Amino acid sequence: VQLQASGGGLVQTGNSLRLSCAASGRTFSGYTVAWFRQAPGKPREFAAAINWNMVITSYTDSVKGRFTISKDSAKNTVYLQMNSLKPEDTAVYYCAARRGVMGGTYDYWGQGTEVTVSS
Repeated sequence: VQLQASGGGLVQTGNSLRLSCAASGRTFSGYTVAWFRQAPGKPREFAAAINWNMVITSYTDSVKGRFTISKDSAKNTVYLQMNSLKPEDTAVYYCAARRGVMGGTYDYWGQGTEVTVSS
């Protein structure tokens, strides 16, 4: 499966952005799709994930209550709605997918989309 991430940009603190991760080559059915992020000089970290079939979601603590991961089955796309953005959310965001449930390694990665939050 090929993943295409989009939606990044430059926003001010407190504003919102919605990232999109579209799949081509096959549907997301049977997959878990996640968003990871990598801030400058820091290792890549998990941000959020959704299991396509069971619609179970998971978030890292720092984004809980501010970010929402969701899916659109008709468009075969996963979204990450990011509200109340903070400068520490500045990072390159990557979408990734793995077969099956959450946990384990992700086999498919999209290109990153850059998010910059100015103070």
